[in-house]
Amino acid sequence: MSTAKRTDTQAPAPHAADSHDLIRVHGARVNNLKDVSVEIPKRRLTVFTGVSGSGKSSLVFDTIAAESQRLINETYSAFVQGFMPTLARPEVDVLDGLTTAIIVDQQRMGGDPRSTVGTATDANAMLRILFSRLGTPHIGPPSAYAFNVPSVRASGAITVERGAKKAVKATFTRTGGMCPRCEGRGAVSDVDLTQLYDDSKSLAEGALTIPGYSMDGWYGRIFSGSGFFDMDKPIRKYTKRELHDLLHREPTKIKVEGINLTYEGLIPKIQKSMLSKDIDALQPHVRAFVERTMTFTTCPECDGTRLSEGARASKIKGVSIADACAMQISDLAAWVRGLDEPSVAPLLTALGQTLDSFTQIGLGYLSLDRPSGTLSGGEAQRTKMIRHLGSSLTDVTYVFDEPTIGLHPHDIQRMNDLLLRLRDKGNTVLVVEHKPQTIAIADHVVDLGPGAGSGGGTVCFEGTVEGLRAGGTVTGRHLDDRAALKETVRKPTGTLEIRGATAHNLQGVDADIPLGVLCVVTGVAGSGKSSLVHGSIPPGKGVVSVDQGAIRGSRRSNPATYTGLLDPIRKAFAKANGVKPALFSANSEGACPTCNGVGVVFTDLAMMAGVSSTCEECEGKRFQASVLDYHLGGRDISEVLAMPVTEAEQFFGAGEARTPAAHRILDRLVDVGLGYLSLGQPLTTLSGGERQRLKLATHMAEEGGVYVLDEPTAGLHLADVQQLLGLLDRLVDSGKSVIVVEHHQAVMAHADWIIDLGPGAGHDGGRIVFEGTPADLVAARSTLTGEHLAAYVGGGTRR
Repeated sequence: MSTAKRTDTQAPAPHAADSHDLIRVHGARVNNLKDVSVEIPKRRLTVFTGVSGSGKSSLVFDTIAAESQRLINETYSAFVQGFMPTLARPEVDVLDGLTTAIIVDQQRMGGDPRSTVGTATDANAMLRILFSRLGTPHIGPPSAYAFNVPSVRASGAITVERGAKKAVKATFTRTGGMCPRCEGRGAVSDVDLTQLYDDSKSLAEGALTIPGYSMDGWYGRIFSGSGFFDMDKPIRKYTKRELHDLLHREPTKIKVEGINLTYEGLIPKIQKSMLSKDIDALQPHVRAFVERTMTFTTCPECDGTRLSEGARASKIKGVSIADACAMQISDLAAWVRGLDEPSVAPLLTALGQTLDSFTQIGLGYLSLDRPSGTLSGGEAQRTKMIRHLGSSLTDVTYVFDEPTIGLHPHDIQRMNDLLLRLRDKGNTVLVVEHKPQTIAIADHVVDLGPGAGSGGGTVCFEGTVEGLRAGGTVTGRHLDDRAALKETVRKPTGTLEIRGATAHNLQGVDADIPLGVLCVVTGVAGSGKSSLVHGSIPPGKGVVSVDQGAIRGSRRSNPATYTGLLDPIRKAFAKANGVKPALFSANSEGACPTCNGVGVVFTDLAMMAGVSSTCEECEGKRFQASVLDYHLGGRDISEVLAMPVTEAEQFFGAGEARTPAAHRILDRLVDVGLGYLSLGQPLTTLSGGERQRLKLATHMAEEGGVYVLDEPTAGLHLADVQQLLGLLDRLVDSGKSVIVVEHHQAVMAHADWIIDLGPGAGHDGGRIVFEGTPADLVAARSTLTGEHLAAYVGGGTRR
């Protein structure tokens, strides 16, 4: 064998393993994507831009991230996959070079009343272990400090089947930290009996005012057949026994007209059927009933801490776990660092790092006992990021959905640093974003468009930020847009007085919110904006509040059903054809019998991902063939539902199909910039910004004098912000008062009056640091907002 040394100085050939430096997507057709092909560099920060509805989320979330998750799920055994959500393969020809995807989206965190910031992250679990080791008096294991664990005692015999059977006597106890009175909710609910019945009437006269409890149906038969009541006696004349039977009687077997039934008192019955359900998922009339009926008060036994007496009494250095969870997280981190106890050193280090992550990410103003359902979309997204910050994983794909939502310009720099930190650890970071500050830090930009809906779904530009600026696409042209301050501002017609507001972190704030103008409430994240606006302006008569909460809707819901547009359309079809309106509903009599009006048929493949295919009978049109023989203005109902809003507006505006009621709703949808949506598009396919504008269009019909909007620019492309400002102007000019919680400088510059809260977040905020016109704010430059707005307005002139 030759031992001659190599003398050539050529670099060794690259290793085959290093050639996979791109995520390649070819022929993506999910939602509105039109055979999109892109190559995304790995271990870089790629930003996806484009107008709202152009297909960004379809490419990033529904194609790349969805396929990555599906492939990971397939590595588990079929048994484990049975417990996971089944994911269908996205419509795409080639997806190459994928890595594990971690999705950090804006879905609000669980609305469960026992879910808090502490339980949603691991901070609470670590605190419980800490108290079970160091707390005095010692009361038990970590579960003794958990408000989600009730105390249990049980005794009995258990039979062990092993050879000859033998019974073993056992006593079982578990110490939990749940307050027995409020069951760990921190509040006790009471039922307002006056909302359940009118006590001057008898049951036969319809005394019950609960939705659905009419005496003409089954409920009437159950009450009369039970034999417990005199149906003609007014409720106020009931004996104690009768009233107890009506309200609280435990389930009792009865026989009515030969049928075995169960009678149960009203309160336990509605507790199960209505009061314990997620309030947002209820039908509007039932929700209104629940809101009227339930009264919540702080639990008198645990004083809202959710914890049992023992858990509250056990302390470390005079601080109980309830006190620790109520502290602002930045203060709690300092307290934890002050505990020097070698026996739990690793735990203290881990807890300290988790709490410091909150501060780094700009959430140091929260407390661990804050219910997670009260976090805004941006706060929820940043809370989900916490568990990934200290992760040692590299070569992971992180997918973010507008991480700057809810962030003041001052806070965006912090978010940018965080995205770059994740990238520098060797991860691929994909971000869907509209804010120029974040687009500017991208290594690679993919711009989708040119329009929205069917007018989008193609790649308009791929390359660097400089290339985007010079590229001439809609995003490139608007990247350096600057709104100018208004030369004149409107004069208020009145004021809405707020005195001594103390919700959350507000420190006795007095404010005069001007009416009849566009008023913007701003300030850094956590300064108390939402507390001031939503906590002090009660939603009621004359106040229309449009928040960012998700629209609850199944795949059967669409813009036509949500806005009430389908009613006048169905009536117009029915009138033109002399048939009943129910035929023109895919959820009612007109539904295709094969797919039940869904348009697709789901085939369950047991342990493998199910397949959905277009229904062959109705070809995805959702209606029976006979219904499609009826026409209005030369179109059948499925063709009308397939129309974009702009086309439908013309269709129902004149000619044979003229329907003023439908035309009014379509007008409002065009007004909020949703002209590209088709009437029958499932709500589940809409982006966050589209959902909020759909809500706004629906609420514009209400008779409200004051409109409260929560960040209406969320999910809006720079080019669409101009249209939104026009809409806000039209609302104000029509005599409405508009109050907007907003961070976008273009909206601030356009305001007639600005209220700036701060100066910081949490207990460093909660005060008004400026009230006045945008011009005065820029001139004074006395606050963070003033400095950023001055820099923004000075950065160029309006196009």
